[in-house]
Amino acid sequence: MNAKVRLGEFLQTRRSQLRPKDLGIPGYGERRRVPGLRREELASLAGVSVSYYTRLEQGQSLNASPQVLDAIAAALRLEEAERLHLHNLARSSATGAGRGRRPAPERVTEATGQLLEALGHVPAIVTGRRSDVLAWNRLGHALFAGHLDPGAPDRPAERPNMARLVFLDAHTRDLYADWPAKARAVVGNLRLVAGRHPDDTALHTLVGELSAKSADFASMWADHRVTACAVATYEMRHPLIGALTVTQQTLSHGQDQGQGQEQNIVIATTEADSPARTTLALLDQVTPQHDPTRPGVRAGSG
Repeated sequence: MNAKVRLGEFLQTRRSQLRPKDLGIPGYGERRRVPGLRREELASLAGVSVSYYTRLEQGQSLNASPQVLDAIAAALRLEEAERLHLHNLARSSATGAGRGRRPAPERVTEATGQLLEALGHVPAIVTGRRSDVLAWNRLGHALFAGHLDPGAPDRPAERPNMARLVFLDAHTRDLYADWPAKARAVVGNLRLVAGRHPDDTALHTLVGELSAKSADFASMWADHRVTACAVATYEMRHPLIGALTVTQQTLSHGQDQGQGQEQNIVIATTEADSPARTTLALLDQVTPQHDPTRPGVRAGSG
């Protein structure tokens, strides 16, 4: 799918999700043939001509200024992450981005590996641009994917992918009490990445695979929701230690613009003196230590 089509679909979908009455647009008792706002209504709210907005949705206008895009974003009531996503889509459409490019191999830097090891008593994993698990510490593996081989991230061809796990792995699906919330966060983040990297063929392949194998993913992807989920609280149901509430924080780290690398460290924390803190400490106790002859994190592997 080229950049012009992605921009048009995003605008059309978000326009259809707005209700006229929420924006103070009178309906006069009329029945609408399509849900949401009409193009002329959205154009009026954004202060642009109907013909211009129509061309933009149809991919025929490639020179939308940042000011016009911000006006459209305000009319669509986009949040900040969604506004930036709109700008990324428009930029890709204007430059013709979207032609396939072989992605650079992802690898954990030595500094990131040291940071991961320093978080020895906090569950932590390192994920790449497409949510591949590049490394995890002992507790990160135990909390998020204890049913998988702990050495899998060391082998690029076998690396777990968090998006695949959330949608296609029964263990991971059962891990979250509110699975739909976690699933929407995963899809929203992939949307952001796709907007920033329209030429990432590996990402497009991942989206195609998940769309074909999961009706839930296909439905959420078609919704065009965008989510920058840096901090989120989830109730987890771990098979070994039971229920606990954790705050998952995603820290951007180790970005290399020259190589297109984007790495994130996802950590899970609990409130002080809470039952969840005690439960997490129990996981630390029952999780076997790594073989001392084999490092838990192979920094720079890939």
